[in-house]
Amino acid sequence: MDSDAVEIEHLTHVFRARKHAPHIAVDDLSLTVAHGECFGLLGPNGAGKTTTIRLINTLLPVQTGSVRVFGHDVAHHPMAVRALMGYVPQQLSIESALTGRENVEWFARLFDIPRRERRARVDAVLEMMQLTESADRLASTYSGGMVRRLELAQALVNRPALLVLDEPTVGLDPVARDSVWGHVRQMREEFGMTVLLTTHYMEEADMLCDRIAMMNRGRLSALGSPDDLKRAVGPRATLEDVFRHYAGADLNDDSEGGLASVRQGRRTAGRLG
Repeated sequence: MDSDAVEIEHLTHVFRARKHAPHIAVDDLSLTVAHGECFGLLGPNGAGKTTTIRLINTLLPVQTGSVRVFGHDVAHHPMAVRALMGYVPQQLSIESALTGRENVEWFARLFDIPRRERRARVDAVLEMMQLTESADRLASTYSGGMVRRLELAQALVNRPALLVLDEPTVGLDPVARDSVWGHVRQMREEFGMTVLLTTHYMEEADMLCDRIAMMNRGRLSALGSPDDLKRAVGPRATLEDVFRHYAGADLNDDSEGGLASVRQGRRTAGRLG
């Protein structure tokens, strides 16, 4: 593919509630994600990261500006965009009453993978995620790390060109986190996949990302490689220092969007634990 994986131009999204003032979740955002890149979208709770991702993957309608995924406008060609994308959301997306295999097969049907290819595709991603032996167990019996690997299997069954990960390791212990990211690195090396991720673990972003966009209050605060961003803040700065530099007082913000994100994160972490 010759075009950038993601092109965002002057994107603005406003949430309006009857009893509350309008909330600008994304404010005139412009950026690109290159084909084959691992790109991090970072910022404090309520910064607009998840809203941006939901606009990219067509879960929210574009109000102002434009978003293109491999040249396809998400507003005009949403089905073409969805066919190119795999998505692991913050919220758990598995069905605990189904087996691991049945969960992945359900996604294969959603992506309209031909019946003659479906079994082989499902087996391949289960093997890649090291879930073959547990594939016929109920997902309710899986550990937190296995749940996230199952969600990656679901997201990969359609062989996406763009993999979108929204806080995929929230609530996981360090060993499970390392396992998830090891599989993501393997997929990038094998398939040249583009990865767009959000995380609050700065060491993950520093290790994985080719470039990072820092967001705050819906706007782009900084953009560059992890090393460039750290050099700009100070000679011995860490990525956590960069995060604090651009987030500032918003690290303790109890705004509606931030609080909702924290609550959701705690619910997810509790279910993964």
